[in-house]
Amino acid sequence: MKPAPFEYVAASSAADAVEALRRHGDEAKVLAGGQSLIPMLALRLARPAALVDINGCGDLEGMAESRGVLTVNALARQRDLEIFARERAPLLAEALRWVAHPPIRNRGTVVGSIVHADPASELPALLLCLDGEVVARRRGGERVIAADQLYVAPLTTSLESDELATAVRFTLPPEGAGWGFAEVTRRHGDFALVGCAAVLALDGAGAVTHARLGFFGVGGTPVRSGPGESALLGRQPTPARIGEAAKAAAAALRPDGDLHATAEYRSTVAATLASRVLAAALERCGKAA
Repeated sequence: MKPAPFEYVAASSAADAVEALRRHGDEAKVLAGGQSLIPMLALRLARPAALVDINGCGDLEGMAESRGVLTVNALARQRDLEIFARERAPLLAEALRWVAHPPIRNRGTVVGSIVHADPASELPALLLCLDGEVVARRRGGERVIAADQLYVAPLTTSLESDELATAVRFTLPPEGAGWGFAEVTRRHGDFALVGCAAVLALDGAGAVTHARLGFFGVGGTPVRSGPGESALLGRQPTPARIGEAAKAAAAALRPDGDLHATAEYRSTVAATLASRVLAAALERCGKAA
């Protein structure tokens, strides 16, 4: 199929793109990498009146790390972050290896994937696990949206129709923290049936001082597990306690069933993956990335 007719707007700067969004409102879509939008246009699942192309916006390129915060601008490609993050944020680098395939990651943008808000996507869950936030710009100013305030429903965020997501920020884990990541898919590159990520840091006595546990593919939005984290904080992460935390995290989920997997299957896999990623995070604690 071919897209329905639309007005094409080639923005030359972030301000230019914001003005186009102000004019067209919720009738507009932003084109960056096109990883998700182009297939939706081709299938006419998306029918915007205007397509605002930001690929000519030089002020939206690049990424940088400063004072423990990794800032990724709207035109930064997933493959570029995969390389950039290997030493700085290996959890991100590992998760990105599971996103689609290399040719797609060469075009797909980090910010685009995050604000597309597919509940089976890796990057939204990583934004939660790394205490991330989205920078949203509109005419007259900008605001910062914390990851736990961003996701509303499947493919839906709290961004307003006249706002442009210009960057995302990931808070890097504490020094010496360990991480783990795993997902189950039908084939490598497919959307996850269930996925899980974890970050742990310990004090000198071996007790957990920092815990993050996130899931994707288990409902309408990515989930950060308060019960799983609480089961570990301030305690020694013994194998038994890790198992208890994984079970508590999975028990609090409310996964959906569909033609790909039942809700019961997703719950069972979530507990297994949580146990694995927490154990992997513990193994990496205190070690170099």
